[in-house]
Amino acid sequence: MNVSVPPARPAPRLQRLMGYLEADPGNLNLIEDAVGAAFEEGDLVSAGALLGRYAQIAPLPDRLRNLEGLIALRDGRTGEAGAIFEGLLADNAADPALRFNLAWCKAVEGDNEAALTLLDDGAVLASPRAAVLKVHTLHRLGRLEDALAVGQALDERGAAGGELLGALSAVAMDLEDAPLAKTYAQRAGGNDEAQAALGMFALGEDRPEEARAFFRNALAGRQDNARALLGDGLALMAMGHAGEARPRIEQAAELFGDHLGSWIAAGWADLVCGDAKASRAKFEKALAIDDTFAESHGALAVIDLVEGNIESAQRRTEIAQRLDRNCFSAALARSMLFSAAGDERSAERVRNIAMNVPVGLGGRTLAQALSAMGATARPRS
Repeated sequence: MNVSVPPARPAPRLQRLMGYLEADPGNLNLIEDAVGAAFEEGDLVSAGALLGRYAQIAPLPDRLRNLEGLIALRDGRTGEAGAIFEGLLADNAADPALRFNLAWCKAVEGDNEAALTLLDDGAVLASPRAAVLKVHTLHRLGRLEDALAVGQALDERGAAGGELLGALSAVAMDLEDAPLAKTYAQRAGGNDEAQAALGMFALGEDRPEEARAFFRNALAGRQDNARALLGDGLALMAMGHAGEARPRIEQAAELFGDHLGSWIAAGWADLVCGDAKASRAKFEKALAIDDTFAESHGALAVIDLVEGNIESAQRRTEIAQRLDRNCFSAALARSMLFSAAGDERSAERVRNIAMNVPVGLGGRTLAQALSAMGATARPRS
């Protein structure tokens, strides 16, 4: 949560109410109105001070305690906000708005199971944002079919806005249902998740410049949109700008956490930039997440070849091809095994041909292979 910067001067409504309070400083109704005005205008400092002023005169009623929690949440004090909402729920267990507020706190803190428990049908129906949060929570837990079902049920009722449709486009992409993902993304308008999805489709169709426009739109809405960062990096890789792509892809991998495609892409960006040591670390990270993912074994085989370890490269290549006969990195490693390895010429071969020369049974370039992995190699639950 971002900390809001208070305005230099009170906005008109708050200014007017503060004027009234100068004449009647103990008027609780006026103080409450002023708290609400300050919160709406983003002046969290004034809102907090006014709540303190109210509390000096009388205990805060539940509606103001809820507002106190929302102020803490908006100010980034998630633990404090959660404690307030939990206290309120002790006496108002069925209140859907309170359940949503607490679920939001739990989700921000990474406790997705607790958030999901709070997002019952009442909470979801009470607020469009609760529905989006439930879809996101199920998505983060790896329950993709459940996330899709929740969103589709609301869509069938005509209750799906752009934010929910964007969330559904991301779920459908990770379910590898490209037509459904594209439909949701196109219906969602300017939503950042939808823009990221449309960018991935443009990238997969070898239109990197058009894809970058979608990714920029997505990042304008949310700078930490992992899919948009990954896609923008992949588009830059496809355009031959590996140095510029590298930090974007690495940031995306860190944000995703266990998204295999992003770690593989980050490793290739390192290698194309000439940093084999960093590349190996990324590929080993992907292998640690899921040792059945062929591209991790194949990519490490390429690193072995660059470093002159032919025996290890042969073993890894065989593993990768057993796991996936169409594995791009295994095909590249196999082609390198037929030529000199273990010297600078091998590293140059990777840097010079991998991005643009078709390799393997499918005839894909590295850029095309990475685009496919970025869109479909979803996080493991």
